[in-house]
Amino acid sequence: MLTSEGALLDGRLRYEQPIKGFRSGLEPVLLAASVPARAGERILEAGTGAGAALLCLHARVAGIETVGIELNPEMAALASANATANRFSGLSIRCGDVLSVALNGPYDHAIANPPYHPVGTASSVRMKEQAKRGGEDLLARWTDRLASALRPRGTLTLVLPAHLVPCGITALEVAQCGCTVLFPLWPVTGRAAKLVLLRGVKEARTPMRLAAGLVLHDVDGTLTDAAEQILRHADALPLA
Repeated sequence: MLTSEGALLDGRLRYEQPIKGFRSGLEPVLLAASVPARAGERILEAGTGAGAALLCLHARVAGIETVGIELNPEMAALASANATANRFSGLSIRCGDVLSVALNGPYDHAIANPPYHPVGTASSVRMKEQAKRGGEDLLARWTDRLASALRPRGTLTLVLPAHLVPCGITALEVAQCGCTVLFPLWPVTGRAAKLVLLRGVKEARTPMRLAAGLVLHDVDGTLTDAAEQILRHADALPLA
């Protein structure tokens, strides 16, 4: 597997990822920023890839313990190497299927950017195919599995395309982790949101709230001030 070395959070983190295949975008950084983690808490991620989300979470919150589950052995090894390169001793990677590997809960928070593209023409790059192809059934099973590893009142946060919001809300409800916040990620003011963050809370009784969301770019294509603080300076992204 050929890799390229880059950076996250405006150079704060070293980040190596495959040259071909699924490469990280804004999603894992925003997902990490949304986790209301505190020192001493445990966080679980399904489909961790090369570890971008967990790396960003450790950069923002000291004293946490994180576990990333990754199906692909090469990506799992790369995520472990990224953790070592950034000297994050509390970050561990387990290679396996999140639906069957031992999760060793309970956790205070869980996160995922699950594979959600429907089955179609297969990519010639196997890792990209694994990372992207899933659909509604896999989303439901991942959600249930992650929710089962949470403590009562623990949070589960998913980043999903807008068209899967109904499926995500249903999956959270079935997993007894009711959706409390729907948080749109607006590409530009006045344009429809393609991605959303869904926050579920285990055994929650709080009604769901539609948040104002975050505008990512100004009309000239540059990051908004709020987005820049998150994507470059490791600020938190409060959903509640």
